[in-house]
Amino acid sequence: MRLLRLLFSLMYRPRVEGLHLVPERGAVIVAANHLSFYDSVVIPLVVPRRVVFLAKAEYFERGRLRRWWFRATGAVPVRRGDGRAAQGALDAAVEVLAGGGAFGIYPEGSRSRDGRLYRGRTGVAWLALTSGAPVVPVALAGTGALPRRTRITVRFGEPLHCTGLPGDPRARRAVTDEIMAAIGALSGQDRADRYNTHPGGTGTPSAAKGSVSSP
Repeated sequence: MRLLRLLFSLMYRPRVEGLHLVPERGAVIVAANHLSFYDSVVIPLVVPRRVVFLAKAEYFERGRLRRWWFRATGAVPVRRGDGRAAQGALDAAVEVLAGGGAFGIYPEGSRSRDGRLYRGRTGVAWLALTSGAPVVPVALAGTGALPRRTRITVRFGEPLHCTGLPGDPRARRAVTDEIMAAIGALSGQDRADRYNTHPGGTGTPSAAKGSVSSP
């Protein structure tokens, strides 16, 4: 990973702000806007600790380089499906956090095809309230042009310490909106006051309490 980080830095010279706000150890949720498949490559290369993402199970079954990458970063394979699949994804995330790990999530669920920031799904709030882990908001810019050579910006915000009952829908909605507001303040994106339901999204298992996305 050190060599990959060096090569990535030399090739793209990313602008990284606020990296010191990501705790060096202990459970933390890294919640980012979602512009590209490559977001799940950029964040692990920028953050000096392992950030675990969910990834479609088929990524572990085809494409040698892609399979190697997700295994090397400790990605958790998930299969798209019904609410049971969504709950399984959330449980896998809780397990990562319970072990003191860093878990990456895209509250929008799917990649934004028009550059706007969509309404967050409440799985991120359920995860934060259930685990008690702080949430570090992240704004990515420029990743939509990858793998072409381009200028990338990754901006981290102050950790959010969320409170409320994970079983309370109003608490989950309020926490999710707080997280999305923080991401929006960092990214400067125009807001879309609706969920991103683009069929070509990232394959997000959904449930009553929201969704957790995979690249």
